Amino acid sequence: MDTVTAGALAEHMINGVVLGALYIILALGVWIILGLLGFVNFAHGAMYTLGGYAAMEVGNRIGFWPGLVISPIVVGILGMIVEVAVMRRFYREIPELSLLFTFGLAMFIEQALRILWGPASYNISPPVEVSGPFVLGAFSYSRYRVFAMAVILVTVVALWWFLERTRYGTIIRAGSRDPEMVQVLGINLAPVFTFVFGLGVSMAALAGLLAAPLGQVEPAMGNTVAMAAFVVVVIGGIGSFWGVIVSGLLVGEVVGVMKLLWAPASEASMYVLMALVLLLRPRGLFGERWVRFE
Repeated sequence: MDTVTAGALAEHMINGVVLGALYIILALGVWIILGLLGFVNFAHGAMYTLGGYAAMEVGNRIGFWPGLVISPIVVGILGMIVEVAVMRRFYREIPELSLLFTFGLAMFIEQALRILWGPASYNISPPVEVSGPFVLGAFSYSRYRVFAMAVILVTVVALWWFLERTRYGTIIRAGSRDPEMVQVLGINLAPVFTFVFGLGVSMAALAGLLAAPLGQVEPAMGNTVAMAAFVVVVIGGIGSFWGVIVSGLLVGEVVGVMKLLWAPASEASMYVLMALVLLLRPRGLFGERWVRFE
């Protein structure tokens, strides 16, 4: 392996870590909604897209840094409004209704974005404070990608602390396991459901915001990454926080390296990986037995 090839491999492997980090933050949103509410949110990719557009609009008006905080909150509030107005009607119905509704919501959001902003793609430049490369001898790497990984790391640690070390996090974890018992204890789960749905979609929006300067903002930008988030959750295993972390990094590395070795197969490689894992471990790498899903 010559120097150029070694450098290209190193760059793609680091890019795989960044891609995996974006998959993690997106997949954790899927994981927390699936764990407590018990359904797959097919509109998760659309919320990712809304995060990108929110970053563009808020950034153009008041700057990237305020948008980093405001955009996920705005999308999260929108998600909570949808949960209160529509989603909670489906909790006692057959699961297919919630799946159909979120699928329709995803298509509605995508077409609404096309009407409001048109089908064109938009480029977003990273803020000057984190633009340009880090230079280490002959190797250079994007400052913004390092910044994005740092934001995701802080977010993952904060989410873990919230779920494991706070009373509200304990209620969420208990509700995901045995919601009937939690209600018997006198805890109203309705506001918990609303908060969790808002938290999940706000994480999708944060992923879209961070990914926007790495690519382009356009109405269908969330379609591919949404499928990747579901793949990460399946490989990691339902019920496992750390399974999502390990799986996200693994999927990111596989896709990142395949972009160098055989670019046309890079997206398909994650599905091949999922099939291989499920053949060996049907519940995923760290999957637990959850009665409500069996």
